[in-house]
Amino acid sequence: MRIGADYVATGHYARLDHGDGRVRMLKGVDRGKDQSYFLCALNQAQLSKAMFPVGNMEKHEVRRIAEEAGLQTAHRKDSTGICFIGERDFKEFLSHYLPAQPGEIRSLDHPGVVLGRHDGLMYYTLGQRKGLGIGGGFGNGEPWFVAEKDLKNNILYVVQGDQNPALYSRGLIASDINWIAGQPPAEEFSCNAKFRYRQPDQGVRVEVTGENTCRVWFDKPQKAVTPGQFVVFYMGDECLGGGPIETVIK
Repeated sequence: MRIGADYVATGHYARLDHGDGRVRMLKGVDRGKDQSYFLCALNQAQLSKAMFPVGNMEKHEVRRIAEEAGLQTAHRKDSTGICFIGERDFKEFLSHYLPAQPGEIRSLDHPGVVLGRHDGLMYYTLGQRKGLGIGGGFGNGEPWFVAEKDLKNNILYVVQGDQNPALYSRGLIASDINWIAGQPPAEEFSCNAKFRYRQPDQGVRVEVTGENTCRVWFDKPQKAVTPGQFVVFYMGDECLGGGPIETVIK
């Protein structure tokens, strides 16, 4: 607005619907590229000045238009890296900014058993299977998965088998929720939610517990829901808003 622009247009795969005196943000037509998850923190003032020109297109249509326009990016392969660091090794990137503190890997079911060493808790995500470096000399031979991080004692806890109950949760508590409409649809309501990008919609029941906090109960137990990631709410195609996960309810 300061430079005299009327709108800002971005390449996000999302759509806007203007009606009933407010702006609704909808999922992009290309469900494989939908980016509404990342835009859940936008408000009415921002969306009223936004345009998402590719939101109504499939990616192949965008490439066709780019080819007809003679753009050299028409056939560039899709980016798979994190946009602000590029196609770089994430572990190597983090090492430049956070001091790694190696520690023990232990079995959550047998806490006294040390299975190996980790390179630093920041390098591991809940539910992770690859890169643990644990041999098959202990347990039932099933793969190991990250189940918990003990930040105070710098211990990485793992469990065997992807159906282990320790990997699942039945709800969460979220804070700093942004409701795109300016307020939640009701004090208590059912909708769908995502706990990470590109996850299929999951049925949930939401209890609004404060001005920008809520408790969320899952219709079915969910695997590897992680504090710090965002829960984003949907009513059909409409993105209602979202915020960071504060606590997971086991």
